[in-house]
Amino acid sequence: MRRKKPGEIKMEVGKPNLEIFAETLLNLAQANRDILAITSDSRGSGKLGAFGKKLPEQIVEVGIAEQNLVGISAGLASTGKKAFAVSPACFLTARGLEQIKNDVAYSDNPVKLIGISAGVSYGALGSTHHSLHDFAALQAINNLDIVVPADNFETAEAIKAAVSHSRPIYIRFGKKSMPHLHGVDAQFEIGKAIQLVAGDDVTFLAIGEPAAPALQASQLLAGQGVAAGVISVHTLKPLDETAVLAAARRSKAIITVEEHSVYGGLGSTVAALLMDRGVYVPFKAVAIPDEYTVTGSQDEIFAHYGISPEGLAATAQRLLQGMKIQR
Repeated sequence: MRRKKPGEIKMEVGKPNLEIFAETLLNLAQANRDILAITSDSRGSGKLGAFGKKLPEQIVEVGIAEQNLVGISAGLASTGKKAFAVSPACFLTARGLEQIKNDVAYSDNPVKLIGISAGVSYGALGSTHHSLHDFAALQAINNLDIVVPADNFETAEAIKAAVSHSRPIYIRFGKKSMPHLHGVDAQFEIGKAIQLVAGDDVTFLAIGEPAAPALQASQLLAGQGVAAGVISVHTLKPLDETAVLAAARRSKAIITVEEHSVYGGLGSTVAALLMDRGVYVPFKAVAIPDEYTVTGSQDEIFAHYGISPEGLAATAQRLLQGMKIQR
């Protein structure tokens, strides 16, 4: 994959994060027989066809049975296997929630839960196939980390880190080809947010694929005389509290951006942290409101709910203008 040179603005489009996940996992598994892929009839949608052909003894198919998927993966992890449980995020985190809670987290089995086609990636298939609840449900479960890569670089690094990660972890991916957001000097660490661009008028805290429109919004705002910073908060749990608090203390306003319900995700978590630490700053959570989503592609749904470059730039301007009026 090509990564940006320092100072480069144009965002070159790479591959879908799902493809990078599958390629990275295959490369790692070829060198480590303990790495296993367990799927719930999701070999194709998880881009694991090549994995199955090259490493047939390292892939397990359980069929459309997400509870079994998680339970079997927990058992394999308990024996020292590096178990990657791959399933659509909407089903993995709803049908398999009890097993995630008890067999994985409570039993401290370091399963790597991989939620594919996450958020609103399924587009016109609608709310039954959207996973807009997973952050809220899984954040409430102790001993479970949550990582949401924004681009190909973060995806590859997250999977590499997950292999040796000693705790249970949930990683979710969408289906869209993603632009490269990072410079050549970027470093990835679970639990450590990454600043994509500096700017202290307003700071976007973005998680997952919405980091791309947030970065594009910062470029639009730069042309309007507004210095907008963007931070990729790729780890929701454990949250990088140091980075979030520092951004809030130096910025005139904070905007969180996520492909999740407005309840129980990044926005709620950041707002609670800021209030708890006494950091009072104009704040807006951009997420999916409390309704069944409109029907459309991921881009169309994003645009409808303001998770687009233009929508985010307009939100930032309204927030900053509101501050001037209040003063």
